[in-house]
Amino acid sequence: QVQLVESGGGSVQAGGSLRLSCAASASTYYRGYCFGWFRQAPGKAREGVATIYTVGDSTDYTDSVKGRFTVSQGSAKNLVFLQMNYLEPADTAQYYCAAVPVVVFLRGTCDLSRGDFDYWGQGTQVTVFS
Repeated sequence: QVQLVESGGGSVQAGGSLRLSCAASASTYYRGYCFGWFRQAPGKAREGVATIYTVGDSTDYTDSVKGRFTVSQGSAKNLVFLQMNYLEPADTAQYYCAAVPVVVFLRGTCDLSRGDFDYWGQGTQVTVFS
């Protein structure tokens, strides 16, 4: 079982920045994780924002955030960040962290085409006002 805790949401003026954090805790040792950041605005479908594979550091981004958002991992492979710069009102949403733990190797890819993430956090709200 893996628990994910997000933090760092808030309200910011358009053009500003926020950094989200996601920490995974588990009673079992995992080699690393495939983490995904997702968001959902009211009345809209959930959207994949970015992924990072902490065994290797590969990343993937949705087009609308490329050049503005950066996903990275901390010194520990169970901690990731989403640095969000040049925020726009369209970025307003509840942001969720999701993860697939890796015991030895990851089945499938760690990118936004991945359809299954095993564990989800409770979400953190990001509001961007103009």
